[in-house]
This record gives sequence, C-alpha cells and structure tokens, in this order.
Amino acid sequence: MIRMRVQPFLQFFVVLFVGIFVPANLAFADLISVTDLIGRRVTLKAPAQKVILGEGRYIAALGILDRDDPTKRLVGSLGEFKSLDPAGYGQYLKAFPKLAEVPLFGGPSADTVSVEKAIALKPDLAIFGKSGHGPSSRTKAIVEKIEAAGIPVVFIDFRDAPLVNTPKSMRLLGKLLDREIEAEEYIRFYESELAKVRNRLKQAQPRKPTVFIEVHVGRNIPCCFTMSEGLMGRFIDFAGGKNIAKDLVPGPSGTINLEHLIATQPEIYIGTAIGSPSTIKSAPKYIVLGTGVSADMARASLRRGLDRKGIADLNAVSSGNAHAIWHHFYNSPLNVVAVQAFAKWFHPDLFADLDPEETLRTLFTRFQAVPLRGVYWASLK
Repeated sequence: MIRMRVQPFLQFFVVLFVGIFVPANLAFADLISVTDLIGRRVTLKAPAQKVILGEGRYIAALGILDRDDPTKRLVGSLGEFKSLDPAGYGQYLKAFPKLAEVPLFGGPSADTVSVEKAIALKPDLAIFGKSGHGPSSRTKAIVEKIEAAGIPVVFIDFRDAPLVNTPKSMRLLGKLLDREIEAEEYIRFYESELAKVRNRLKQAQPRKPTVFIEVHVGRNIPCCFTMSEGLMGRFIDFAGGKNIAKDLVPGPSGTINLEHLIATQPEIYIGTAIGSPSTIKSAPKYIVLGTGVSADMARASLRRGLDRKGIADLNAVSSGNAHAIWHHFYNSPLNVVAVQAFAKWFHPDLFADLDPEETLRTLFTRFQAVPLRGVYWASLK
C-alpha cells in the first residue's frame, strides 16, 4: 500500500520537472549573452534582425558580418554618415538604394537624438559607441529610456582604444547577429596584419621619430587640433612613433599652440583628411581622401592643405616628411591599414616590404560589401 502511494507521488514530480524546469533551462540556454565594451552584460533572446546604429559609419562593421547586404538589418541610424563622409555614404547608397529609406533618429551628434523615434523603430538591438558623435556611455538618460522600452543596448569601441577593442567589438557583434564565423575570419586577418608591425618593431627596437598629427585640416578652427591619448594617437604609438601631443594634451584630443609646434619641429607631420571630391572648390584647404579620390587629387589637396602660415614653415613639410590619412579611420574597424601606413612613414627601411595598399585591397575584397574606389592616404614626396 505504501509503494502504491509513493509511486504516483514521484510520477507527479517527474512530470512537473519535465514540463516546467527543463523547458525553462532550455530557454535559458538559447539566450545570447555578451559583455560589452563598458563591462555591461547584454542579453538577447535570439540573434538581432533589426538594429539601430548610434553612428551611421558603423555600417562598415555590419559589412564585415553581412557582406551581401549590410543594410538588411538596419532599421534606423544617426545621420552623421551622410554629412561627415558624403562620398562614402554615396557609394553605399548606390550599392544599396534602400539605405535612403532608413529612418534617422538624430543628426550628427548625441544632442540631436530623438529617443521617441529610436523606440518607435522597434529594433531588437541598439549598437552605440563607447564614445563618439552619437549616444554613448556618457548619455545615460538616452540609454536608460531605450532600455526601459525593452530594447537592449550594446556599446562597441573603435575610437578610444581602437587596436585593443576592434577585435572585441567585432566578436560581440558577431555573436549578437549570429555571424560568429564571419567575425572570427575578420579578427584573424586583423590581428595577423597588426602583428606584422608589432613583431618587427619589437625585434628591431628602432629610434622613435617625433610625430605631429593635425585633425580636420583646413577647417576654420585655431591651429592646431590634434590627437593624443586615443583615436589615431594610438596608431602613432603602435607604429613606432613618438606623439609630441602626449605630454601636452590630456585625454584623447585637444589643441596645441602653433608657436610651440614650430619651436618643437616634429620630424613627421600627418594631417587628417575630411574632404571629398565635392569639397574641392567649396573648401580648398581641406585634404581630400577616400571614395572617389585619385592619387593625383589627394597629393594636390595635401599640398594646398600644407600651404598655411606656420605649417608651411615646418621642417617636416620642407623635407617632404608630410603625409595625410583618411580621417574616418579614427573610428573604423578598418583601422589596421592606417597603422601599417604610419609604420612605413616612420620606419621606411624597416617596413620596406610592408604593403598597406594590398592590405586595404584585401579589406575591401574580403570584408566589405562595397568595392575599393579611391585612395585613403597620401604623401608629399
């Protein structure tokens, strides 16, 4: 009698366990969870199919993962891509016309963001930068409102610590978008190309030339806006140069005095190019690089950009050790190619066989949804 009473009792709990606890555990196992670039745990119930971008230029990251169509998950974006890189935006628009239909929930900066518009787009995931033009870790009110609407927010970083955080950012995006194979393929290539610079410098330990990088060449701002502890300042360090701004400018960027620059006389000058073919007449002092730019066009714009009071008097300019780099590498997963270009400028003999142009071609051929159409750096020589 006792055995007959216990058996139904046990059967009841077996059914209860199978019917309730096992499905709950299986559902938990199906969750996608990552730790983002500011240390927050982000969890999705399924791979994101609808995303919004805190910076439109992050479409290059989507292109690494969705190489057939980087716009297919895109349901909203900040609007800085078109205004800051019109030629690049135009290339994507030509390849993927539906980009024109992607709603914007803000303009070129975080203070233009409409949280209501972002929420109304009903994304599965919001992809924001740790810092930058759009919503970031500093805009807590925006993030809190979006998350309160049930939309997960993940922070990536190609800007503050780009050479460390680019692989991390691509890996977590690969997991959240169910593109881990594509992400790991890119990371292997990225890290192997960085190693070409790192390993040779470690072995040779050459003297570090002094370097000055001027940001937004030709814009109507006092000279000289530069990058220090972050952004492309990190590229200078990694490529074996000595950034003269590091002892003068705290944080990622700031301004140094033109007189100090002339007195210091850096051995190498680099200017960042914010111009495109459409700005050649309207902003003749802009350096022009990127989509649609030829080598001759780039060099001519570099000469014009250097023809300014004080800058033209630098020894680096008169000796031909002056260069230009596409500005948007400062916040792009394609940044490794800029590091290689810097390394060749700083140590031409040591890196005589390094070919950043071939690296750039490979980046576009293997890891981007649009073809390479233009030059992305130039030298005065």
